[in-house]
Amino acid sequence: MNLSCPGSAYTYSYATMGELVAWIIGWDLILEYLVGAATVAVGWSGYFVSFFQVAFSIDLGKRFTSPPLHWDEPTLSIIYNPDGIINLPGLLIVLVLTIILVLGIRESKWLNNVIVIIKLLTVLLFIFAGIKYVDPKNWRPFVPPATTDGDWRHFGAGGIFAAAQSVFFAYIGFDAVSTAAQESKRPERDLPVGIMVSLGVCTVLYICTALVLTGIVPYAQLNVEAPVALACVQTGMKWLEIIVTLGALGGLTSVMLIMLLAQPRIFHTMAHDGLLPPIFARVHRRFRTPYVPTLVSGAVTAALGALLPVDLLGNMTSVGTLLAFLFVHVGIVVLRFSRPDVPRKFRIPGPGFVWMVFPVVGAAVSVLLIAVADRTTIWRLFAWMAIGLIFYAVYGFRKSNLGHPKSTVVPVLVSEKLSASEGFAKLYIL
Repeated sequence: MNLSCPGSAYTYSYATMGELVAWIIGWDLILEYLVGAATVAVGWSGYFVSFFQVAFSIDLGKRFTSPPLHWDEPTLSIIYNPDGIINLPGLLIVLVLTIILVLGIRESKWLNNVIVIIKLLTVLLFIFAGIKYVDPKNWRPFVPPATTDGDWRHFGAGGIFAAAQSVFFAYIGFDAVSTAAQESKRPERDLPVGIMVSLGVCTVLYICTALVLTGIVPYAQLNVEAPVALACVQTGMKWLEIIVTLGALGGLTSVMLIMLLAQPRIFHTMAHDGLLPPIFARVHRRFRTPYVPTLVSGAVTAALGALLPVDLLGNMTSVGTLLAFLFVHVGIVVLRFSRPDVPRKFRIPGPGFVWMVFPVVGAAVSVLLIAVADRTTIWRLFAWMAIGLIFYAVYGFRKSNLGHPKSTVVPVLVSEKLSASEGFAKLYIL
């Protein structure tokens, strides 16, 4: 099935499970991208401060590089941070990228390839340069025993799942491979291969980086905003710290750029469906960019990154991502039975219902990881979704193009022509 709009999991859910589920996912994606970009902005700020420290011996202090709020893990609550007023670097980088996106940037295959190569070289440099500084004693015990404080998520098997849930937002970008459908010669083949290869390569790099990182620095000391930079300090190689920190800054900048680029697409698509006010579908006359959702996304992301701690932001992003992936897994099963006539160029090999193993297991793992999140994070997600359902009942349901079609055929949603950086790619449901 070929959907000519860039709604990611939102569009997939719309096609497979209807408007209400699509609204839930779209509203969830809004949270996911806003909070996700803010999380990366906080991490970017940490490496920015680290770079000035190692390269120029300038200590930027904490007053204007730390948020005024702090996440207290023992009480699972937000408390006042007397050392920080505002995370200014995180605020400014988001505002700069927002302005760039409003003005429009021209993406090129060459530029994207250069960014990817720089990221890969930086990660590989850290792995191979740091491996000789690894102390295997830091890995023992490899799985620290669970504590007896009453929280089963503290170390042990429960801690593994809790940690996986916390860092799951790192996997947000894999569904972005589908946006390359328009440039692919054979998307029905290229997209599955691209997603699986990138997933495999990144997973291997994640594991190797984590092993080297925890081998150099004991895991208990890694609760900092720039852990890789801290590991480089332990090696005593200043040149490595500078290069890795610069590489991290470049990599995190590109991640923020993609998230801030994707968020307006969700707004734009939902506005064209009538689920959001039409102002979010406006395109700038000169720059041909969706400037209203871009400015709104940038302002909210900047505020979140400036005021909230990375722990809180990261947990919210992960839970939102897991919820979106859960509905995609369910949608695969629903689509296979509800639309068996849809042409499918790619099929999971195997007899009978073997194909169901993957979406069913994926859905089960998604539910499990959501369940291990701390209760305050889950309540925040429920509160956000409740606000979304109220908005849908008051506005979206009445204004929906599907609920009030202007013709007998539900229109295919194609936006106005945008700039090259905002051009909508086709999403192929395989």
